[in-house]
Parts: sequence; C-alpha cells; structure tokens
Amino acid sequence: MRLVFLGTPAAAVAPLEALVNAGHDVALVVSRADKRRGRGGELGPTPVKAAAMRLGLPVTAAVDDALGVGATLGVVVAFGQIIKPHVLAVLPMINLHFSLLPRWRGAAPVERAVLAGDTETGVCVMEVEEGLDTGGVYALERLVIHPGETADALRDRLVTVGTQLLVSVLADPDGLAEALPQDGVPTYADKITAADLQLDWTRPARSLARVPLVGKAWTTFRGQRLLVLGGRAVAASEGRAGAPGSLVGTTVATGEGGFELLTVQPEGKGPMPATVWRNGARPQPGECLGG
Repeated sequence: MRLVFLGTPAAAVAPLEALVNAGHDVALVVSRADKRRGRGGELGPTPVKAAAMRLGLPVTAAVDDALGVGATLGVVVAFGQIIKPHVLAVLPMINLHFSLLPRWRGAAPVERAVLAGDTETGVCVMEVEEGLDTGGVYALERLVIHPGETADALRDRLVTVGTQLLVSVLADPDGLAEALPQDGVPTYADKITAADLQLDWTRPARSLARVPLVGKAWTTFRGQRLLVLGGRAVAASEGRAGAPGSLVGTTVATGEGGFELLTVQPEGKGPMPATVWRNGARPQPGECLGG
C-alpha cells in the first residue's frame, strides 16, 4: 500500500519502521518543523524526521505535500497537529491513538490516564475526521495500567502493542474493515502544563503520588522550585505533620494521609535522595513546602 506517514515524537518511530519493514510503500513522511534543541540551541530534526532520513524516505513539514505523491492512505501517529478538511477530503487517514476512545481524546492521553488513576487503557486504530479524535474505531487493544507505572513506561508498552495492531489492520488484503462508532462518554486529554504538575498539598496523598509518575512534579521551598522525582502515599498516621505542606522527616502532610518524599532535585543541583536534601536544608518548625 502506498502511504503517507505523519508523526513527530519518538513514540511514532517504531510504527514508521514497522510499516516500512512490512513492505508498505511510504511515499512521504510529514513531521513537524525542526526546532532548537539542547543547550546549544541548534536546530534539530524531530525523532520521526531523523528516522525518515535514516530510512531514506522523503520528508517534509508541510501537510499539503501529502496530496501530491499518489498515496491512497495517510497514517497518523502522534503528529501533534490538526489535519485540515481539504486534506482529508482528498487523502483518507487513520490514526493510532493511545487510549480507549472516547476516553482521553486529545494531546496527552497517556499522562491523563496516569494522573486520573485509571487502571486500564489501550490503543485504537481509528479513522481521522475533522473533529478531535471523534472518528470510528477499526481495531483496539486493552492494557492494564500497573500500580506505580510511569507514563513513559506505559507509553512504551502502548507503542509496542499499537505498532502490532496498526500493521495487522493494514495487512488485511480486503482493505480496511468498517469502523465502529465510539461508544461511551468522551473525556479530554489536554496538554500537560506546569500547573498540572504542581503538587497541591491540600489534595489527598494518593492522588499526589501519581503526579511524579508523569514527570517533573514540583513544589517550592524557601522560594525556590523543588522537583519531586519520586514519592509515595503513606498511611494517615504517618502524615500527621500539621498543616498541608509541613514536614516530619521526609513525610509531607497532605489533605488526606502523608506523602513520603523519595527523590528530589533542588534548583541548580542534581537529583538526590530526599533524606540527603532534608539533612542539608534543615527545615525549621513551621516551614512548609509550597508556601
């Protein structure tokens, strides 16, 4: 099958490689424009663009270029850009989406599933419509979210399962099967912001413990940002440290229960065990995180 592939981050590289290895004619790869990366600020390609160049595939940042290569189908994996109606009118597209639609439509389905404490997620191969992840579903696979699993680890598993599902869907000699309408109440996975990752110590510890699993959870101490790279909820009896944000040892009082700091990173320093940080910082009575 002659395809156009549209993708941007590292999660989209394995599906691209699998399609090439399965014998599909990838006529063009569309990826986001180069951006400045690293400390030097030099322009660099997206992971998908770098993979396309390594595979010897033509690549562009202009979606409209997909209309001139004679492809019969577009395959979208984490492209990060809405496909405009005039493109879809000419080139039908399918999308590999990392959730069980209609739950978590949008930009950050993996992170939102982890933050919400979902116990199950999955991947869908779906048709691309003008609406945000509203198209019918051709095939899906379900995955259990393991307790304490990070968003990165979950995404890796979803990519593996999703890549196999995508190749299977496109291997049918009769073409795409009928897409079934999504069933259920939609929820939306907005892009993760710094505000989503700020630890609000008035919340229950069990929900706060999920934030570091997404990455870059943070609070403040003495006016400086403190990254919380690892932590866990502990029994309420261990979290009786007074007002939310106050410390007993490395356990922070929360709105419900205690949150034990495990690994932190103060501004300008590297990651360290929370015990090492506390011994150096020496919080005084009445000092709170997030204050």
